[in-house]
Parts: sequence; structure tokens; C-alpha cells
Amino acid sequence: MKYILTFVALSVAFITNAQTNTPPTLKSILLEQLKTTHNVKDWFVPVDTAIAWLTPEQANWKDSNEDHSIAQLTTHLIFWNTQILYNLKGQKPPETFNGDNKETFSPVDETSWPATVQRLDSVLTAIEDYVSSADDAKLQKAYSTIAHIGTHNAYHTGQILYIRKMKGWWNDEHGVK
Repeated sequence: MKYILTFVALSVAFITNAQTNTPPTLKSILLEQLKTTHNVKDWFVPVDTAIAWLTPEQANWKDSNEDHSIAQLTTHLIFWNTQILYNLKGQKPPETFNGDNKETFSPVDETSWPATVQRLDSVLTAIEDYVSSADDAKLQKAYSTIAHIGTHNAYHTGQILYIRKMKGWWNDEHGVK
């Protein structure tokens, strides 16, 4: 009886350990990358936090160079994430890319800025939902594109944070601790 109880106890411990130490999957890695560049603070500030608490005037501020405003960076992210989402689904994107990336950076006005913030959140959530529900074959086919989405979003989020910090519009309490 003592041996049976020991065997059962060790089996339960082994099974419990195996359940908590499951190796990451392609899906889990891609979702982590997408979520940490969208709305989960991890190693860096996600884009939802980077564009939060901005007025339309702040979002549209530009220096005297050809640099982009926060609003333009945000609309650029919306454009490319939407393009990729539709392509992943095998659908025609709502906007056609004409080959001029400059046209993907659009300003916003006082009434459209809140909707712009919501549109970015919606498209990023839709991509996460796509990855969550995609089977392994779809993920194997599209993993590079999906991984690059996170990299692209993180790159432009860094630009947004740079502008906010340079202008004194960033509260360090919202950053990564």
C-alpha cells in the first residue's frame, strides 16, 4: 500500500509539473509577441499605452522636419495591420496599397482621434483573434508575417514614446517598472 501511495503521489507531481512546464508553441509565441506590442506591458510599453491620454492636438504635433506625428504613426499602423489581417484571412483589404508608403501616414482631427485609437485597438485584437483560432498549418504558412507585425508595431511605438518624452507628454508612471 505504501508503494502504491508513493507511486500515485509521484505520478500526480509529475503530471502537475508537466502541465505547468509545457513548452511554448508557435501559437503561444506569436500571441505573446502580438499582445506585448498591443496591450500587455512586459519588456516595453505597448502601443495602447503609448497613445493613451493624448489630445488630438498632441497627436497631430509635428516638428519642422518631415518626421511623422503620433497620429500619422497610428494611422500607418492601422493601415498595415489591416492589410495584413485581410491577407491572412484570404480577403481583399478595404484599402488598396498604391506603392507609396507615405500615403499610409494620415493626420486626424479633433473628432477622429478617439476613433483612430479605437480602430488600432480593434485591428490588433482581430489579429490576435485570428492567431488564436488559426490551426497549425495556417500559422506555419504565415508565422514570419505575423512575427514581423509585432516588430513593426514595436518600432513605431518607440517613435511615439520618443515624441511624447521629448515634448514632456509622457508620465513615467505609465511605463514599465
